[in-house]
Amino acid sequence: MIPLKINEVEALVGITKKNIRFYEEKGLLSPSRNSENGYRDYGEAEVAVLRRIKLMRKLGVPIDEIRRMQEGTQTVGDGMRRHLITLERERQNLEESVRLCELLKERTEPLNELDAGSVLAELEKLEQAGATFPNKQKQDVRIRYVAPIVVSVVMVALLTALIGLFLWGFAEDPASAPPAALVAVLVAIPALLICGVLFALFQRIREIGKGEIDDAKKY
Repeated sequence: MIPLKINEVEALVGITKKNIRFYEEKGLLSPSRNSENGYRDYGEAEVAVLRRIKLMRKLGVPIDEIRRMQEGTQTVGDGMRRHLITLERERQNLEESVRLCELLKERTEPLNELDAGSVLAELEKLEQAGATFPNKQKQDVRIRYVAPIVVSVVMVALLTALIGLFLWGFAEDPASAPPAALVAVLVAIPALLICGVLFALFQRIREIGKGEIDDAKKY
């Protein structure tokens, strides 16, 4: 078989290049290298491996579990038995969620009149018994990253453009350019503002990533 490039493997197997690289990083796939250009060469063996990985991932099998099956430390049957335990636990958790939603479906009062304390108490009892429930608050926290990042990128782009405009103007007409010290000050001001924006973004991301997520876990 003629060696395949990653684009061809992507089309053949239906796995994105990004995921193929990810599986390589995780040690699930080890294609050979072309000695002439250093590119990875994929063959029938790699295509077969990727199809097995695709199957396992579609079934929700974790990467570590796939690795153990690949290494032969456990058979496919062993891996599936372990995975079935996880799926059964998830099914029980889902059934509990459905049961609670069915009970709440019969409630006719608006949300601001709902006695959430009693429902939360039942949820906590189920969690103490080993049940887990979807936590949408984590997704809400991720959304909070978007606004500060977008604002910071726009501010940095504008300030960078301002610096470039200053330098371009002074270079175009050196005769009317202010003294070098003043030029340095004019450039330093937006540069310092850029540093301030990036520092504020770092602080905000750290706040969201630590404090707000930790607070969400308490509920």
